[in-house]
Amino acid sequence: MSHLSRPGALFLAGFALHVLAPFSCSAAAPAPLWQDEFNTDGPPDPAKWDYERGFVRNEELQWYQPENAVCKGGFLVIEARREKKPNPEYKAGGSGWKNRPEIEVTSACLITKGKREFQYGRFEMRARIDTRLGSWPAFWTLGVNREWPSNGEIDIMEYYRNILLANVAWGTDQRWKAKWDSVRTPLEKLGGPEWSRQFHVWRMDWDEEAIRLSVDDRLLNETLLKDAVNPDGFCPFRQPHYLLLNQAIGGQSGGDPSKLEYPVRFEVDWVRVYPRP
Repeated sequence: MSHLSRPGALFLAGFALHVLAPFSCSAAAPAPLWQDEFNTDGPPDPAKWDYERGFVRNEELQWYQPENAVCKGGFLVIEARREKKPNPEYKAGGSGWKNRPEIEVTSACLITKGKREFQYGRFEMRARIDTRLGSWPAFWTLGVNREWPSNGEIDIMEYYRNILLANVAWGTDQRWKAKWDSVRTPLEKLGGPEWSRQFHVWRMDWDEEAIRLSVDDRLLNETLLKDAVNPDGFCPFRQPHYLLLNQAIGGQSGGDPSKLEYPVRFEVDWVRVYPRP
């Protein structure tokens, strides 16, 4: 057995620390502030998720109900399916697009509103989406204060009519009319049908300066917060937001769903929220 002098031992110890430092615990990726891995079969965790219910927005075809979201085999599956039944909120002689006598399609929209809200951080989702005409999945956020769009909307993932969108929206002088910073990427530029058969990771990096939206480490959109301000000077992205996961059908933007075969599935492997990078 060889013996080292003290200077030699100190040199080797320092060398070892230098080489091994990148692999030390201090260099490990930060733990999520909040996450759902969907590893328990059954309904989504009620401590983390609530639901939108009924006909909600954009003249969409689906009726939202919790039953269309289930965790199975390590995935959250939000399933739109053809399901005809009476609309319990229908009023004879009433008007408006929500006042339909019948429900034709059901789906689900999960929200963290009232459970957990976030201001700044890294937000990630690994998921597979249905890219057929009429399918309109989204992973997005809404601000907790003020009505839309003055509360602020961030579309980390939105897809319809062969386009992947990365959007940020805020208020204007006209009620319910948004100012959009939107980047639209055609499916063909992403890889076409083969791309849509695979799982992908969507990410938002949000701090005091900007919102950056990416897919598979490809930056899609960057919005500076100094530019995303309502006419009264309020920046809706300097307040907490809650998360939404939904599978919509048709409506104002989703495309004609008349030839769509059901079910339509939005499959989510995990959702994670990290501290700011």
